[in-house]
Amino acid sequence: MPRPDLLQRREHQVQLLQGSKEFFPALIDAVDRALAEVRLESYVFDFTGTSVGVAQALVRAARRGVTVQLVVDGVGTGTLPPEWRERFDQAGVQWRVYAPLGPLGYLLPSRWRRLHRKLCVVDGQLAFCGGINILDDLHDPNYGTLAAPRLDFAVRASGLLVHEMRNTMAQLWWRMQAVRDVRRHNFPAALSSLRTGHLFGTQGDNDVIAGGIHLARAFLLLRDNVRHRSRIEKAYRRAIGEARQEIIIANAYFVPGRKLRRALMMAAQRGVRVRLLLQGKYEYFMQYHAVRPVYGALLAAGVEIYEYSASFLHAKVAVMDGHWVTVGSSNLDPLSLLLAREANVVVDDAGFAADLRARLVAAMEHGGQRVDPAQYANRPWQQRLRDRIAFGLMRAALFVTGYRY
Repeated sequence: MPRPDLLQRREHQVQLLQGSKEFFPALIDAVDRALAEVRLESYVFDFTGTSVGVAQALVRAARRGVTVQLVVDGVGTGTLPPEWRERFDQAGVQWRVYAPLGPLGYLLPSRWRRLHRKLCVVDGQLAFCGGINILDDLHDPNYGTLAAPRLDFAVRASGLLVHEMRNTMAQLWWRMQAVRDVRRHNFPAALSSLRTGHLFGTQGDNDVIAGGIHLARAFLLLRDNVRHRSRIEKAYRRAIGEARQEIIIANAYFVPGRKLRRALMMAAQRGVRVRLLLQGKYEYFMQYHAVRPVYGALLAAGVEIYEYSASFLHAKVAVMDGHWVTVGSSNLDPLSLLLAREANVVVDDAGFAADLRARLVAAMEHGGQRVDPAQYANRPWQQRLRDRIAFGLMRAALFVTGYRY
């Protein structure tokens, strides 16, 4: 049962944000209002276009005495530009790079485990979670200016959910600090950092009020390589198994394992309308081609597949039966489900679900093209070959890491 104080406290809210156009102003406003602490994690932290506004907000916060801790991924972001390294250091922004590749790069399978989650917590009261990097919607580091905005989503949340997010971010920060201390041969400081990290709690269910009107059941899902190795995938499979009317999934890098594919096929076969909104615009060889060998069985089971080509699809969201929603950083591919640190928020609320569902249906109708089973079956042999090569390379890479998928 929901706690009575949560029913009365209207500040417990969840809000859906689409793209950097909606996300950045909300994030910057929260950072500018921070009084004590800002924690931010992002796979990509770019310094082009509107994303510069986020960096500037972090500097402003640090200069007025707010503790600002930033963690970026060593592959997604790499080395920060010298200008911004200096500005962060002078302002007092504390920043860390998670798992830099080093001289051997990807030759070490351990370096395939990335920090892919996108989280921010401000003053322990307000949090953001989703798939949106600190990257302008109309800019791509590899392709330059985009003709249309990237499709992605995040959630702005307050309530007990924030406490759980802050805990997991604090744990990672102190563990990274301990590694840093060990490399400097400061073993007492490393031990102190590890002890501090263990003081933070674990994740659990939370009650929040969505939009200040609807009471929603919400919780944080984490994926790591220790305690929560398959929690996000299991939550997807459970929700798919319980769906009775409709499943809509939008996912940028979609190469589901056997169990997840089977769950989707069984749902379609029992009469659930299953629609997948997937990447239709070429970005990377592996991402584009490895998914296509799994289309056949899904299409044969009655799953509808739409390829989004208006711009790059980066969303990792789902709506099921008009009330179950997940928004986060986790793709449905081996990298996210087996190797990377990920974070998703799950919300159970009809109003919140209706908002996301409307946006996804509009994306399918105006930016997507439905895959025709006959055309898929008769695609050119050259494309079939590329698809099989990509799928085979992915499975070979997983074999090296010791995973079956």
